[in-house]
Amino acid sequence: MFDIITFGSATWDISLTLSGKKVKDNADLIIDKGIYFNLGSKISIRDMYFGFGGGGVNTATTFKKQGFKVAYCGSVGDDIPGKEIIEYLKKTGIDSSFVKKASKPTNNSVILHIPGQDRTILVYRGASEMLKRSDIQWGKLKSPWFYLAPLSGKLSILTEDIVDFAKKNDIKVLANLGNSQILTAKAKLRNILNKIDILLLNKEEASLLTGVDYKKEQEIILKTNAMHKGLNVITKGEEGVVVSDGKKVYEAKLKKFNIVDATGAGDSFGSGFVSGLIKSNYDIEYAIRLGLTNSKRCLLERGSTNGLLAAKDNYLVERENIKVIQRPCQTKEGRV
Repeated sequence: MFDIITFGSATWDISLTLSGKKVKDNADLIIDKGIYFNLGSKISIRDMYFGFGGGGVNTATTFKKQGFKVAYCGSVGDDIPGKEIIEYLKKTGIDSSFVKKASKPTNNSVILHIPGQDRTILVYRGASEMLKRSDIQWGKLKSPWFYLAPLSGKLSILTEDIVDFAKKNDIKVLANLGNSQILTAKAKLRNILNKIDILLLNKEEASLLTGVDYKKEQEIILKTNAMHKGLNVITKGEEGVVVSDGKKVYEAKLKKFNIVDATGAGDSFGSGFVSGLIKSNYDIEYAIRLGLTNSKRCLLERGSTNGLLAAKDNYLVERENIKVIQRPCQTKEGRV
């Protein structure tokens, strides 16, 4: 029996730091800025870092560091990165018996960092998408909790199967739905939302799910609550997080600090949030504080698994002095 099992990608991350001179304005781009290179040239980099990532691995690492018995279910390639990921899981104490070796290469991400700018990520989704329903050892998935990191591309097909299994076996589920899952057939999406306990989205994903303009936050919260009757969590980057249980809305954010690397910030919040719920018997305020503190520790170090909070350091949650604001939920008619 495990305390929690995570699902999602496992990735070999290559992080490169580039010169700010590579950024140029371009009105044809969505955010009016882009990274530019001369074709055929050699580009010097300032720094580089290799590490492990992917939503399934990132979240499993938090849960292990928080003292839980955790397993990761996913797929890697039969290659050097895949072997390194399995070795990392074993060394960290994360059960890897549910990891399948696929014919495709392991997922890889090349993360381009430019000082003072948002990161850009080149993603190869390989082995993770090869996991099939028949690859999962369903009878051995013994746990009170499942954590579903975003299941991208072909892997998103498994979302409904995992959620259905969890519901039949009285397993609580947090689902961090990505674009592929949100854009699935409406009937499937409705079934997923009806069977999960916690829905975790960033604000862009919440806008996509609800069809409400990104800038209309209160309408997004209202529509999300209507679509999913459990706990709804919407992350907003530097603006913090908003959580609704259908009766109250909880809002909080961290004080400003210098971010070293934003990779894995969403995973570190989500896994910290669930850790806080389990440890506190569903105290939402404490869960938010632990999630934000874990996210900050991640953001202060290079890579998505290095700075994550260990249980022995949970005293830092109180030291952060994060203020959680509560207010009643709103309906179209007014307050609940």
